[in-house]
Amino acid sequence: MEMVSSIACFASHDSCQQRWDSASHVFVYALETTHSLFMRTKAAVCLLSCLQDFLWYPEVNGSMRQRIKSWTEGSVAKPHIIVAGAATWSIKIHNGSNEALTQYKINITSIAPLLEKLAKSSDVYWVLQDPVYEDMLSESRKMITNEKIDAYNEAAVRILNSSSRNSKAKVKVFSVSKLIAQETIMKSADGLHLPESSRDTNAMILMNVYCNKIMKPIDGSCCQPQPPLTLIQKLAFCFFTLSIIGYLIINLIHRNNYRKNKSCTDLESGEEKKPAISTPNVSTLEMLLHSFCKLGLIMTYFYLCDRANLFMKENKFYTHSSFFIPIVYILVLGVFYTENTKETKVLNREQTDEWKGWMQLVILIYHISGASTFLPVYMHIRVLVAAYLFQTGYGHFSYFWIKGDFGVYRVCQVLFRLNFLVVVLCIVMDRPYQFYYFVPLVTVWFMIIYATLAIWPQIVQKKANGNCLWHFGLLLKLICLLTCIYFLSYSQGAFEKIFSFWPLSKCFELNGNVYEWWFRWKLDRYVVFYGMLFAFIYLALQKHQMISEGKGDPLFSNRVSNVLLFISIVSFLTYSIWASSCKNKTECNELHPSVSVVQILAFILIRNIPGYVRSVYSSFFAWFGKISLELFICQYHIWLAADTKGILVLIPGYPMFNVLVSTFIFVCVAHEISQITNDLAQIVVPKDNSTLLKRLLCIAGFFSGLLLFSAMQDQSRH
Repeated sequence: MEMVSSIACFASHDSCQQRWDSASHVFVYALETTHSLFMRTKAAVCLLSCLQDFLWYPEVNGSMRQRIKSWTEGSVAKPHIIVAGAATWSIKIHNGSNEALTQYKINITSIAPLLEKLAKSSDVYWVLQDPVYEDMLSESRKMITNEKIDAYNEAAVRILNSSSRNSKAKVKVFSVSKLIAQETIMKSADGLHLPESSRDTNAMILMNVYCNKIMKPIDGSCCQPQPPLTLIQKLAFCFFTLSIIGYLIINLIHRNNYRKNKSCTDLESGEEKKPAISTPNVSTLEMLLHSFCKLGLIMTYFYLCDRANLFMKENKFYTHSSFFIPIVYILVLGVFYTENTKETKVLNREQTDEWKGWMQLVILIYHISGASTFLPVYMHIRVLVAAYLFQTGYGHFSYFWIKGDFGVYRVCQVLFRLNFLVVVLCIVMDRPYQFYYFVPLVTVWFMIIYATLAIWPQIVQKKANGNCLWHFGLLLKLICLLTCIYFLSYSQGAFEKIFSFWPLSKCFELNGNVYEWWFRWKLDRYVVFYGMLFAFIYLALQKHQMISEGKGDPLFSNRVSNVLLFISIVSFLTYSIWASSCKNKTECNELHPSVSVVQILAFILIRNIPGYVRSVYSSFFAWFGKISLELFICQYHIWLAADTKGILVLIPGYPMFNVLVSTFIFVCVAHEISQITNDLAQIVVPKDNSTLLKRLLCIAGFFSGLLLFSAMQDQSRH
């Protein structure tokens, strides 16, 4: 039996190495400072200081009961962990008699209430006795048979789990050692004692069970307890439950009304009568409840996958084949589903959807394969993330420049579509907003683009066409934006002060500071500006008819097109060679913001200069591109799980089948959430300004309440 009197966290790891007593099969742990513990986190490294006692009680008898009873008394310090188990000694000294088994049951029954009482404040484990290799047992141990051991184990489990008092503060049966022994007892030196590797594994698992509650590793490790529901999560659960009930009631009422108004036969004339009242259209309330009903069921799946410890998780292990083979496979599929575009403009809608789609699929494969450990792949994925932000700059600038629409409706629509899913996940999964870093990133950049173009003087294409000086005014705005970006990127203190003010700090803090947000923003700080500048130059060239966008026509003259195409290919390959030769991630990240645009622009030109390439697109990639944001966010919990640090296991033992099933569900859920978001956007963000203002006041009240409940939760945690 072991007593752990204190566990503390410090600046380095020690390990507790298991020892297995030769007579009674009791776990004990001796502190050892020469080994590293089984897990490390990037944020901190902890020391487990285990003060332990090994207490020799080879039988379940009055002596053991007295020791356990002493811990239940208030004046004696209770151990944090108690690991107990005994049976083989009783079998041996009583020659395997049935009377000994009967007495064992009586003794277990007498200590069960004491163990249950201790389990309310300590972790109590009862270790099942391991099987033996009977052919190797010495003559003095021949009475220790697997049949006897099973009988003793069954008695212990039945008695310890039979008490109603043990339903909440349960004495945990540590049965994993028995499972391990079944596979390794053949390697035993004497048929009784397990090999050292088995003992190490047992120790590892037991320490995972206890330590992960304290250290909360983020690598998908096992044995972490289910976190308790917060007040906000409980309120969200009630809201979704009421939505489901409300939708079912309304649906039932509509069904009854439909039956009443159903066509019937006129008994006198024999003719069929049509109902006087047609089936009513779906009301706004019904659509709202229907959307929240589906969302509630989906969020339940999210919670079960990544918070309820219902499904297993496994760690990622990178191999080149696990990344590159799926890449080749999806590229072949993408080429197979090639169709003609509706329009042949540069970066038309089908093309940008296709671009977002194949990039998102590559990023998903990158995440599930753990390819971040391979620096060349990491650098290329960084370009894909930058390309998303490039499209943000290009798309929003083009809209404001061409449409000149700076109304509140447009802003609210974009913000709602970007943030709806993340806000719901923050509530349901109890995660900070900054945890889903990409959404805060695109949200802030959208607001920066809007502010840059909306502030006086508002310069749009219609106004600039009348006077070329307005073009210089817009360029001056862009230069001011670039100056601000440059200043903030080299002034971490100023950046942190801006985003440390409440309530901004609640949105952008992660682990108590905004460093992660500053790092993410700084990593692609120029690419949105490049997207805006590219849109401005392209639209100017288009306006002055300096490019040809006809079907099958090259973008420029043949000579210019060939030269630009050659330069683009060389630039694209040069960047890939540089990224593949990176040796230091920190140094490459420093250069990335300035040079990532090279490969992005090279890709755009390669994709658009040849007319026949610009005239086709992959509908396969474009379909995924339309739900790329939902795919990126949903992967955190229902595909990768463990907050992206592990892989969700729905079907243990069949890794390929598991990936296929989890991927199918994941994609279906992402598509459904995209539909729900679009439906709710039409209801929550109406075009009428007065109605929109009322909705904004309601949303402001909702977030105020959310901040209040969040502050209450923080106080209760501290």
